[in-house]
Amino acid sequence: MKVVLFCGGMGIRLRDYSDQIPKPMVTIGYRPVLWNIMKYYASYGHKDFILCLGYKADVIKNYFINYDETISNDFVYTQGGKNIELLNSDISDWKITFVDTGLNANIGMRLMQVKEHLKGEKMFLANYSDGLTDMDLNEMVGWFDKQKDKTAAFMAYQPTHSFHVVKREDNGRVNEISHIGSSGLFINTGYFVFRNEIFDHMEYGDELVEEPFNRLIEKDKLISWEHKGFWASMDTFKDKKNLDDIYAAGSPPWEVWTNMEQHPRKRTRMEKIFFNYAAI
Repeated sequence: MKVVLFCGGMGIRLRDYSDQIPKPMVTIGYRPVLWNIMKYYASYGHKDFILCLGYKADVIKNYFINYDETISNDFVYTQGGKNIELLNSDISDWKITFVDTGLNANIGMRLMQVKEHLKGEKMFLANYSDGLTDMDLNEMVGWFDKQKDKTAAFMAYQPTHSFHVVKREDNGRVNEISHIGSSGLFINTGYFVFRNEIFDHMEYGDELVEEPFNRLIEKDKLISWEHKGFWASMDTFKDKKNLDDIYAAGSPPWEVWTNMEQHPRKRTRMEKIFFNYAAI
């Protein structure tokens, strides 16, 4: 399946970095967040990417045009550098379509602008490009595929931040206060699976999770997949520091490809279906 990545926003809350580069290009370890997300999808066999560009699109284009495989791969160096033999590769089998979707476009508008690139796709994946997870993508996609009457799904996550949710009345009276972890609230993490008919529920100018999703809710066509493992966004400098610390500690949970390489397992019937589908 194709993967649509929304990477055109300005990342205002990460201003220290986004003044120089777009938020998806902020690095965790050796590689940008965007690369980590693409590597995640590629590890499940989804290697056909559509990048919805906007703010500082040239930075993202130049990164891939001048991509250096040696940074995160083993290699043999001979003849004083004239000959470099890669022992493994990151992106040699990736296909990346770069589409400038405008500086001020919202997510829905960006998705509408790549509609032509999704012709013939019964289902496709999409991502906000600012969060990392260890979710088993095959499980979510397989579950959604069985829901034939549904149009869209997203990964829902119960936040673990240390603050409390308050239910109050207009006069200020407090009816309930509870830690967010026990409040029953979930957030949309930006990991989506869509059927192509999502476009039947969209109008240009709509924000994806507002007007279109509300239309889907009215028709009972929107579902969510609860993930109880690891997920973390990178909206602020504090978020980046947290991801840096996790990476520095070793074995970051979002690097699902490492576990797949070190501990290969027999694929399930559903996994075989989607790996074969992705290879077509």
